[in-house]
Amino acid sequence: MTEHAKSFDELTRYIRVRSGPEDRFVEFDFAIGHPELFVELVLPREAFEIFCKHNNVVHMDSDMIREIDADMVKWRFGEKGRR
Repeated sequence: MTEHAKSFDELTRYIRVRSGPEDRFVEFDFAIGHPELFVELVLPREAFEIFCKHNNVVHMDSDMIREIDADMVKWRFGEKGRR
């Protein structure tokens, strides 16, 4: 079943942590269904762990992150991979 055919509750929830493991607050990107469409969130570490468990999140892998970052550069500067 594709992400498009799933109900909202069945869509995969993705996170990308941007803060360090020693930081008091966790800064992260959160996406539902499409990792490239995310919101930036900040939570205290304990609340972040509860949030992740509740949403059954999947950590974005390095390939997803590279693709998303390349796409952001393209939209920001008009050409893929150009800075």
